[in-house]
Amino acid sequence: MNHLIMKNNITDKKPKYLTRLNQVPELSQEEREQLEPVNDKFIFRSNDYYNSLIDWNDPKDPIRKIIIPEVQELEEWGQLDASNEEQYTRAKGLEHKYDSTALLLVNEVCAAYCRFCFRKRLFMDDNEEVTKDISEGLAYIREHPEINNVLLTGGDPLIMSTSKLEPIIRQLREVEHVRIIRIGTKIPAFNPMRIYNDESLREMFRQYSTGQKRIYVMAHFNHPRELTPEAVRGLEFLLQAGAIVINQTPMIAGVNDDPEVLGRLFNELSYIGVPPYYVFHCRPTLGNKPYTMPVEKAYEIFERARIVGSGLAKRARFVMSHQTGKIEVVGLTEKNIYFRYQRAADNRNSARFMVFRRNADAYWFDDYTELVDDGCAFEDVSHEDSWELDDFMNAF
Repeated sequence: MNHLIMKNNITDKKPKYLTRLNQVPELSQEEREQLEPVNDKFIFRSNDYYNSLIDWNDPKDPIRKIIIPEVQELEEWGQLDASNEEQYTRAKGLEHKYDSTALLLVNEVCAAYCRFCFRKRLFMDDNEEVTKDISEGLAYIREHPEINNVLLTGGDPLIMSTSKLEPIIRQLREVEHVRIIRIGTKIPAFNPMRIYNDESLREMFRQYSTGQKRIYVMAHFNHPRELTPEAVRGLEFLLQAGAIVINQTPMIAGVNDDPEVLGRLFNELSYIGVPPYYVFHCRPTLGNKPYTMPVEKAYEIFERARIVGSGLAKRARFVMSHQTGKIEVVGLTEKNIYFRYQRAADNRNSARFMVFRRNADAYWFDDYTELVDDGCAFEDVSHEDSWELDDFMNAF
């Protein structure tokens, strides 16, 4: 297909970044004028490599949907911090929601901005959650030995030069109880050249991703068309450098809300050694209405996609990143929907299993109000440690 041929021989060059809609010649003047109010509210950023993946003759092209604004984003729907992440800020630039995991927000810039981003607030002028000085966050991590893994996120850590990223990795490696470092990134999809053209990045992974303490790269491929030869080359670079690479994606209306497309993504990832991890239900973030769908519809698509995959492609779990934890959708019957906490902010919720009456119009966990049954998976939990139904409902 012509739109998959890289333009201007840019595959081994730094891509040209695009921050204004008038830098996208494929958009008509009328389209730019319609989209300018969206651009004023929610930042636009892309590059010529990623834009070359778009079939501009198809107004419903999934890659276009990922990166080009839509007028419907202006609909007043959702919240800016839909999962209330800010409540878990424990130090400047650090969130601590789950006992064993800390997040370091090390950067407020991405290689490009997904239209369905759940952290739009970080890219606004008055946001102060991100810091370039991680000393306070590092001190917190050192003081909390229960933290055995740290996720570097933002923004995108891999848009930083290796010379700026390496000191962060090095200082985390000096903390004995931090066994895993994770890097959340969409650079392998947005700008794979940044990876495979940087030998210092290879050396950083080789030095700090060791047999006993690995670095995990949490890649972010939403659609199989993003897995270009350049992207696969970047992923192979990371794997050969000693990183463990896995993929997570939200389910996005118009992008991967098709069992065949999502199933193909699962399979293609498993073929190249990058297993699927979480599939997130799109958070009800401000501006995200055109990208989300009801929970039960999304879950059915997810399960149909898993049917066509091998065992290795079936490992993904469908979850919601709720303010109280990662809540997995585990099943549907004619009347009920079944949930389980994968991770819980409050340990009393750990492994809690919940049954609710189905609600075809539910876009988020909070939309389920008819609790049928719930309980802890462990038989040895004492009565004093268990939550009664009223306690559970009051948690939200």
